[in-house]
Amino acid sequence: MRILIADDHELLRDALGAFMQSEDGIELHTAADFAEACTLLKGEWTYDLVLLDYNMPGMNGLDGIAVANEISGVHRVALMSGEASREIAEQALEMGAIGFIPKTLPAKSLVNAIKFMAMGEKYAPLDFMTAEQEEINHPILDKLTNRERQVLHGLTEGKSNKEIALDLELSEPTIKLHVKTLYRKLEVGNRTQAALVARDAGIF
Repeated sequence: MRILIADDHELLRDALGAFMQSEDGIELHTAADFAEACTLLKGEWTYDLVLLDYNMPGMNGLDGIAVANEISGVHRVALMSGEASREIAEQALEMGAIGFIPKTLPAKSLVNAIKFMAMGEKYAPLDFMTAEQEEINHPILDKLTNRERQVLHGLTEGKSNKEIALDLELSEPTIKLHVKTLYRKLEVGNRTQAALVARDAGIF
């Protein structure tokens, strides 16, 4: 099966690529933004599944799903996001997406979900779709300011300091200071460890 994954975060593309390439019978193509994804979709390849990130450049939220579905030969489009709400996932499915994948899924579950959709089955994690939209309370969060939580969220998505700065409309040196404070509060030595602590705790 041939799969196209479009996401603007190189770290996530590389991680997904490593997971998918270890599976037999999967040919993986990647794109860094929606425009590149559309170019590939209009090219010589046909894909069993097209997985689009909700927040990548050019996607315009859910509009990208409609655009991708209109491209000749595209039959299965799914949405992926680290921060979309249940309402967004439901809207995506209503617009014809074959599934929705939260980036918080464990790696093995994520790979299985992608394979499942590539074979034509609809997918959305039941716990995500039925969960109450509650504010998460966790001892780790109690240690952090609101801004530090936002920076940590960016780290869990594999974003660089520059990307986080743009998202939060802050300077890059300010983000670096927040990141250093996070290391101290979380008792870790680098951004990967900080992201893993947050992911393991189920915060994001």
